[in-house]
Amino acid sequence: VQLQASGGGLVQAGGSLRLSCAASGQFSSLGMAWFRQAPGKERELVAAINWRGGNAYYTDSVKGRFTISRDNAQNTVYLQMNSLKPEDTAVYYCAGTRLLDPLRRGADWYDYWGQGTQVTVSS
Repeated sequence: VQLQASGGGLVQAGGSLRLSCAASGQFSSLGMAWFRQAPGKERELVAAINWRGGNAYYTDSVKGRFTISRDNAQNTVYLQMNSLKPEDTAVYYCAGTRLLDPLRRGADWYDYWGQGTQVTVSS
């Protein structure tokens, strides 16, 4: 499975971005997630979604602002980011796992990674 992330960019605080991650190969049987890594910080789980899209997890700092979704017909997972804050600035990575319902599992549980897309939020 290969993952290709896109949609990052520069946005002002309070703005919105939608990240997309297109997958090749077997996608519908994978749990999917978005991680992010800011300079000097560890990679952190932002949001995860199960294989059917019926169950999602969000880290506390993005609850109510970010929404993860997936379209298995299009082999794509999305991250809608609203009310962006400067502290959301990071490289965002999509990832796939053979766990059907990954919830809050960390990076070690993920088998496939996209290349990352930069999100910069200016104050």
